[in-house]
Amino acid sequence: MAMNVESKQQMIFFVTRNTVGFLMIGVLILFPVTMNAAVKNTHHDFSNSGLTNNGETCVVCHTPHNANTTVSQSPLWNHQVTVNSYTLYNSSTSDATATQPTSITRLCLSCHDGTVALGSFGENTGTTYMRDQTSRAVPISIGTALYNHHPVAITYDSALASQDGGLYNPDVHPSGLGGTISHDLLNGGVMECSSCHDVHVARGTGNCTDCHDFTYPSYYLNTKSLVKSNVGSALCFTCHKK
Repeated sequence: MAMNVESKQQMIFFVTRNTVGFLMIGVLILFPVTMNAAVKNTHHDFSNSGLTNNGETCVVCHTPHNANTTVSQSPLWNHQVTVNSYTLYNSSTSDATATQPTSITRLCLSCHDGTVALGSFGENTGTTYMRDQTSRAVPISIGTALYNHHPVAITYDSALASQDGGLYNPDVHPSGLGGTISHDLLNGGVMECSSCHDVHVARGTGNCTDCHDFTYPSYYLNTKSLVKSNVGSALCFTCHKK
């Protein structure tokens, strides 16, 4: 029996609706919505920080509306971005050239350089800053002197690995996370803070000992914000030949 135009349209709508529904169910099964679970109880869980009015977890960094899109690699960015220039890492033994951070590292420094308040997001002007605490392991506030930290904002490619001799070729060497160093740890071939640290790491449980071992001077060696364990310097040896 021939279908009229109205029947055909109804059939197309029915098939399309059910196809979309099927695909959405498949996406949820394959990629469950666990972003909040991956942030909960980590260093970047702001739900109990007092910075937000309703205990939101993500709003200090991200917003669905009126986001700052002027900084690259900043999905729905909501926090004030630092405008500082930094004293960069420089060493006669390094073949890489550090540059002023412009991407993910600058977003990290927008709290961690200690010059922008944690609560300066959206239309808010914060009053609480990252503090210096250099007497017990690493400082909480990095400051603007990056010369005494691992170099960031550097291009790490096969050419650098060949020139240096002490680095693995990032395009072929495994990261230990399922892919190569280039794929899993670099941002467009550039080493960033995120090459070693994962702000959405899901390994925290909310216990103090997740991050602190309380044995001076190693208070912060158990941090769960690393992309992988550094027991036995495993994270370091991912890129460095030793």
